[in-house]
Amino acid sequence: MPSAAAVFHRPELARKLVQQILQVGVGSAAGSGVFLSAPRRTGKSTFVREDLRPAFEAEGALVVYVDLWANPPADPGDAIVQAIRSALQGQDGVLLRLAKSAGLSKFSVGGAMQFDLDRVGLGATVSLSEALVALSDEIAAMIVLVVDEAQHAMTSDAGVAALFALKAARDELNSSRHHGLRVVCTGSNRDKLAMLRNSKEQAFFGAPMVNFPLLGRDFIDWFCARIDLPFPLDAAQVWPLFAAVGCQPELLGAAGDHFRFDFELDPAAGPQQFAEEVRRLAAEMVEVQRKDIHSLTPIQLAVLRVMAASGNTYAPFETATMGRYRLAMQLAGLPADEVKADVPGVQQALIALQEKKLVWRAARGMYALEEQSTVDLLRAEGLLAGLD
Repeated sequence: MPSAAAVFHRPELARKLVQQILQVGVGSAAGSGVFLSAPRRTGKSTFVREDLRPAFEAEGALVVYVDLWANPPADPGDAIVQAIRSALQGQDGVLLRLAKSAGLSKFSVGGAMQFDLDRVGLGATVSLSEALVALSDEIAAMIVLVVDEAQHAMTSDAGVAALFALKAARDELNSSRHHGLRVVCTGSNRDKLAMLRNSKEQAFFGAPMVNFPLLGRDFIDWFCARIDLPFPLDAAQVWPLFAAVGCQPELLGAAGDHFRFDFELDPAAGPQQFAEEVRRLAAEMVEVQRKDIHSLTPIQLAVLRVMAASGNTYAPFETATMGRYRLAMQLAGLPADEVKADVPGVQQALIALQEKKLVWRAARGMYALEEQSTVDLLRAEGLLAGLD
């Protein structure tokens, strides 16, 4: 775990977010949930853990945190249920309330017989809404549920069910009889995250979507002052470099590790070589993705291109979309007798793209690109020309 000195804190941003989330103004939809979107590897999860959560707690809120990407093979619905069960542990008064609501006549806190938290869950004796209501009434405080990489909930039926259970809890807890529930969802892909709130059929329809601010010049000042290298770094030179590679702090850290133990390096050449290493690492990441794309079959590449060009309006099997697949293959120079797109072929292409981690599928048959950076790469390669 990083030490406190190794974490760049953003207390003012956390304070502003907490104020807007907890104090919902007239006409605001923030009480329905708040969605924070930022590209992967730009410091979002670190901020949530190190700054946003403590800021909520400083205001007296109980924070329930779950990272749906911490264990990708696990069902996201189970992860949400387990996070709520963990929040109930040690709350004897809550457990007593839940035992009574479950119809248990015998219950002793700390005794041989305990309330089994397995009774809390989706389709269980005690619903998530009932559990959160009991918790809210017992602690007499706002509950904030933070779901990191929330879009992953849509990859399973249990995950979708958990979101609707949270909606029911939100509606009840935000009534005048209780102390309130705020649901904060973060995600690394705006299109995926938008699926949770763009449709009336979704649990958090209409909830505000916020572009999470990327790390700025103050982070670079902090980084350059603290990195332990055989040569100094000038923040004025590192800042445009950082912005050019997508504001990804991991790239700066990896470049620093490359030079940290090079005791024979000429300090005068260090800053220039550091910049070259950052660019090399960024280019290496892009090249891996480029190789994946150029290894695709014609129909797989056509599906990927059309999906990238369509954005959140992508409908994989519509007649018009089928025509765009064929157009993509024609634009790629495929001979006319080889241009073919049908439903079975597209289905197989989508499966292959998922296996290659280029495409993501929600439980209800909606698709999106796994990484938003794929759009930028396809556009840079000229593969979206004529399809936008």
